[in-house]
Amino acid sequence: MLNMFFQRLQSAGGLLKANSILLFLSLTLFAAGAYAADALPVSTLPWWGWALALFVTCFFLGIVAVPSGVGGGVLFVPIVGGFFQFHLDFVRGAGLLVALASSLAAGPSLMRAGLADLRLALPLAVLASASAIAGALVGLAIPSNVVQIALGLTILGIVILMATAKKSEFPVVPAADKLSVALSMHGYFRDTAQGKNIAWKVHRTPLGIFLFVLIGFIGGLFGVGAGWANLPVLNLLMGAPIKLAAGTSGLILTLASSSATWVYLNEGSVLAIIAVPSVIGMMLGAMIGARLLHVLKASVVRKMVITLVLFAGIRALLKGLGVWP
Repeated sequence: MLNMFFQRLQSAGGLLKANSILLFLSLTLFAAGAYAADALPVSTLPWWGWALALFVTCFFLGIVAVPSGVGGGVLFVPIVGGFFQFHLDFVRGAGLLVALASSLAAGPSLMRAGLADLRLALPLAVLASASAIAGALVGLAIPSNVVQIALGLTILGIVILMATAKKSEFPVVPAADKLSVALSMHGYFRDTAQGKNIAWKVHRTPLGIFLFVLIGFIGGLFGVGAGWANLPVLNLLMGAPIKLAAGTSGLILTLASSSATWVYLNEGSVLAIIAVPSVIGMMLGAMIGARLLHVLKASVVRKMVITLVLFAGIRALLKGLGVWP
């Protein structure tokens, strides 16, 4: 039945139908989140009600996360933290698990297809993992309202990055720098669209390493993962081809998120009642989002997600300032 549904979407007029469906799901997401957080006090909703609300919300987030090219964590933390009545520490712990689960699901297939390279990922992931641990420790040590304010500002910065960032399928790299040569950050990957192997190399490696340390710290601090920043640094700054950068970004995210997650687990900031329905909903939604990727107009989805994240960032900032508690 699901295959028949997607075949119909791919027929004449299917693109308009798909965009209408996605718009409806996004509006439903806002309504569900606002209703669960504001209309119902905690005492009137049983534990399974919160689990169901999280599952439905994350299911919709997973649908829009894949076609828009953003990670689930960057949508999960500001939206769930802003509209659900959970302490932000628990939301951040679950957000790292959401980002980790999504990356782990995609990792094996990316490795088999040659779209994720260990030589490019490991030097960056080691440093990002260490800084993610530091970010998680700092995030758990400072007051939650301060984290909310910083999260809101960071999310608004991410919105600007998402709105202005460009992509280059095959960036021009005149010559590899000495550090990338020493770390063997070069090789080939198979481009199935062209049917041939593409040679790649990177440059500006010292600046890239510094940015990955900063990205890892931010990811651990807020529990948002780092897929939103890994891709532009690998592609636009260091010069990795866009397909290789996208696959390697997920591999780096897996290592960095797993290291920060242990800090939240050790501090008791990961609750199964929040994490389990969130991860399951996000994964199931991502499966549908991957299928919709073939029929949806990426620009429409991206604008919709930017609007969604912008509203969530404003909500987090005003909640931290006490203007919109």
